[in-house]
Amino acid sequence: MKYVTTVAHKEYTIEIIDEKHISIDGKIVEVDFESVNGQPVYSMLIDGKSYESYVYQGEEEWQVLLLGRQYPIKVEDERERRLKSSAGGKTELTGEFHLKAPMPGLVVAVTVEEGQQVEKGQVLAILESMKMQNELKSPRAGTVQRIKVKAGESVEIRQTMLSVA
Repeated sequence: MKYVTTVAHKEYTIEIIDEKHISIDGKIVEVDFESVNGQPVYSMLIDGKSYESYVYQGEEEWQVLLLGRQYPIKVEDERERRLKSSAGGKTELTGEFHLKAPMPGLVVAVTVEEGQQVEKGQVLAILESMKMQNELKSPRAGTVQRIKVKAGESVEIRQTMLSVA
């Protein structure tokens, strides 16, 4: 099965060959990807290079924290992609988006206020985890509806921090 994976607006075609090999845009790489103690922390070996990442599934896409940078990642299989394109291509984001903590940590700052208009990509909050500060951004334009955390508070993984509609 092939998957179309979008990372920061760039598409990659990924095919799982076997348990230890994948093809990324036709280039075969050796991979080992394991969860650490059942947590959203993963140990990855890619062609012999070691990486640690945090991975969690958001409402619309996966969020991956790797090397101090957070990446929104959308994964579609071939069939899903064909169905979407036959339905006109684009899907519209509607309803509320709930910003959830991608990992346990300390809220360093909430950079918005309730009722504030925000743009896609605007920083909503800064979360510190494992001595790294992570900017959590809005996936779309909208209005901040509810803020459920404040600076100095600890949050657990997947805890709702605020919502944008």
